[in-house]
Amino acid sequence: MDMIERDDEFVVAIDMPGFEREDVDIKVTNHTLRIRGDHAEAFDEERDRFVRHERRHESVDRSVRLPGEVDPEKVTAKMTNGVLTVTLPRTEAENERKIEIE
Repeated sequence: MDMIERDDEFVVAIDMPGFEREDVDIKVTNHTLRIRGDHAEAFDEERDRFVRHERRHESVDRSVRLPGEVDPEKVTAKMTNGVLTVTLPRTEAENERKIEIE
């Protein structure tokens, strides 16, 4: 998993070869991104008899703490050639406030 920080967004890229869009679930809060995926090769048990079987069931479950707040409503994701790219727009940070000591 790679995370890039830009001025107005974070971009996360993760290799997920063999996974389809419907195999992947993405959830985001202000501070955390969670990517879960589950993928199994389909075959017909009645028709197919394996001479050798090396394909396997794969699953991915990654959570990453984001280095800044993001707007969950504006997050986008795309899957291209087995690479999932999630773009997370940053939100405006609250203004700093100086606290006077009594």
